[in-house]
Amino acid sequence: MPIGCAPTRGVSTSLDTNGNGESRTDWRREEIAELFDLPFDELMWEAQGVHRRHHARGEVQLCTLLSIKTGGCVEDCGYCSQSKSADSGLKATKLMDVRAVLQAAAQAKDSGSKRFCMGAAWRNPKERDMPAIVEMVEGVRQMGMETCMTLGMLTKDQAQTLAVAGLDYYNHNIDTSPENYENIISTRTFQDRLDTLEEVRNAGINVCSGGIVGLGETRTDRVGFIHALATLERHPESVPVNALVPVKGTVLGDMLADTPLAKIDDIEFVRTIAVARITMPKSMVRLSAGRESMSEATQALCFMAGANSIFTGDKLLTTGNRGDNADAALFAKLGLKPMEGEEPLRASKSLEAAE
Repeated sequence: MPIGCAPTRGVSTSLDTNGNGESRTDWRREEIAELFDLPFDELMWEAQGVHRRHHARGEVQLCTLLSIKTGGCVEDCGYCSQSKSADSGLKATKLMDVRAVLQAAAQAKDSGSKRFCMGAAWRNPKERDMPAIVEMVEGVRQMGMETCMTLGMLTKDQAQTLAVAGLDYYNHNIDTSPENYENIISTRTFQDRLDTLEEVRNAGINVCSGGIVGLGETRTDRVGFIHALATLERHPESVPVNALVPVKGTVLGDMLADTPLAKIDDIEFVRTIAVARITMPKSMVRLSAGRESMSEATQALCFMAGANSIFTGDKLLTTGNRGDNADAALFAKLGLKPMEGEEPLRASKSLEAAE
């Protein structure tokens, strides 16, 4: 599609692929900015077309997220209630017992979840904790669920250890644009994030990486955030898009409280989902934190824009979530169904390996 031209309805523009049918990784910021600027109906039309070319229609992956080690993190992420620098009243805990984690995973599976994600509030995991982490990964995999971990920054050896254990995905969000990053976090750099993603990728683990919108950033920052992910040598297999949940006692929660910036505009959030879908066509785009405050109409637009993964349950790490019953009711209203098999990319990857 030529820059400056809106897509033509009813005609596949192949905007999302190169001449060989592969996902593009050569996006320019100007192109992404023009996608954001498209008339809303045209943007949604294009995003839905891309989605249907690469994903099952009307299916949404159900994932569960569990905090296996809460609070006491030495990082100073301005949005996070688990940071030691936050005055959120959250008490730090030790790493959960393996048996308790596996019990939670079994309950999640019974509720229909296909992926079980485990998060620890660490700058990076300590070697003494790796055996328990490995046991968790192996135990969840034995249940037939996909596994995901988010433990902070990883060394090469730690990434290899998780790969040997069979970890399917590793989550490490870039959070925001490279230019806005230092306004949000000072205890590590944007490059630190990319370095961990590289270690994960080199170890053969699928990458889960996204970010947060509603941090008080500009649209230019949202363009930069999408650009950073869409120009990686290989797109993340999962891209979670979070809407900031302003928590009292955090830097951003207090800064944005009672201001128009405390909640991102719903249409702008949907636009971000749509642009992520177009620029990373084969990735699972996950509608993540912030759903508990979204209307059903906003969530419906997000699914139409190409979101095809959500977190279920009543809690996401330390913030609230909509809950299984509310999600089931919404799915029934929209005619959506939980994804039954493996996430499409993993399934196709397994077939290629078998051949």
